[in-house]
Amino acid sequence: MLKKIVCFFILAMHLVCFGDNNFEAAANFNIDFTPSCEALYLYNLDNGVEVYNKNGDKKMYPASLTKIMTYIIVAENIKDFDNTKITAKKELLNSLLGTGSSVSGIKADDVLSVTQLLHCLMIKSANDAALVLADYVGGDVRTFVDMMNNKAAELGCSGTHFVNPHGFHDDDHYSTAIDIATMTRYAMNLPGFMEICCLSTSYVLGQDKYPLVTTNSMIDQARGGKYYYRYARGIKTGHTDEGGYCLVSSAAYNGYSYLCVAMGAPIKNAAGNKITDNYAMLDSKSIYRWAFTNLELKPILKKKDPLSEIKVKLATNKDSTLLHPADDYSVLLPKNVNTSSIDIKIEKSESVDAPIKVGQKLGTAVLSYANRELARVDLVAAEDIDRNIVLYLIQCIVNIVGSVWFKIAVVALIVLIIAYIFLVKSYNKRPRRKRMKIGKRYK
Repeated sequence: MLKKIVCFFILAMHLVCFGDNNFEAAANFNIDFTPSCEALYLYNLDNGVEVYNKNGDKKMYPASLTKIMTYIIVAENIKDFDNTKITAKKELLNSLLGTGSSVSGIKADDVLSVTQLLHCLMIKSANDAALVLADYVGGDVRTFVDMMNNKAAELGCSGTHFVNPHGFHDDDHYSTAIDIATMTRYAMNLPGFMEICCLSTSYVLGQDKYPLVTTNSMIDQARGGKYYYRYARGIKTGHTDEGGYCLVSSAAYNGYSYLCVAMGAPIKNAAGNKITDNYAMLDSKSIYRWAFTNLELKPILKKKDPLSEIKVKLATNKDSTLLHPADDYSVLLPKNVNTSSIDIKIEKSESVDAPIKVGQKLGTAVLSYANRELARVDLVAAEDIDRNIVLYLIQCIVNIVGSVWFKIAVVALIVLIIAYIFLVKSYNKRPRRKRMKIGKRYK
């Protein structure tokens, strides 16, 4: 028994000393107008800052914004858009009869390239093109929709669920403005996406055919009227009675670029009369103007400048080290705001144990303006610091002595020793003859 207690004590020491040795941005500025959209989300593409967010995570009906995910699945499963030909099936086209869907006039047995179908999908917002592509890529439309949902989950779009590839209304077909922005940013890097989305007119079906004309008036100078915005680029419109007017667009001006998602703009007024204005476009245009007019990127942190200090333990001739920003950092702010107005809060441990490697994250700088968090920047060590093995062993011993297991082991050992002494004394008090009989019994 005594031997087992000693072994337990040694094991506890081993676990304490040689076990785990690891010791361990967004603003929402006040805009200068009242949005009509139920959800409005503005994102700066240059530095990944969320600039404005009204109901960005609210469940909304995306209508034809759905086709952005349809494009993603097609682009990731077909490499040669021009030379991949697809024959349109009659049953797919017939499924749209009487629905009032937006179509591009594809007929049964028409043979079209993926390039042509993607132009129909994104410029004309054609539901027939969406079904033809989905059936070809997925083998059937239902399998394709499963692929859409799997991709949404992969991208982290937890507020999204699709039941079709075109966005025709279904109560179980929904998304959020933030999720749509996430999908769009991903799609913007796929082959052909922005090239197609930015076209106001396309003759991809042939010069003898009617051209495909964009549904996005923000990029159509000839027909856009009051919605046209010279700095806009793409991307996708949508509308249903249930989802309202929707729009995903981007805009670039004077070195700044933004992505805007507008969803749930009203189609009818309180009296039930149709609203002729598309407030998804008007809100998007207004917020772009506000951003380009009022915001600018201002340098806040420099990588070379120390921002804080942290105590260091278990090192030789070193009791602290400086913390630097991991990178130079700039913040998007109103032009009339001085950088001295930025509040910087340091989050770090009271101390850290050596060894430390240069560039190792040891804290975080939280940047805020007007009580709104702008960004969280990693703070890293500016130097390597080796561990002093003697100090480390002393620390191990201190940890052992102060550990619960050590105390349990000591108590158990004391109890065992007391029990052993008691047994020895009891044995020695017996008459010699009885002791001999007990001894013989255990031989």
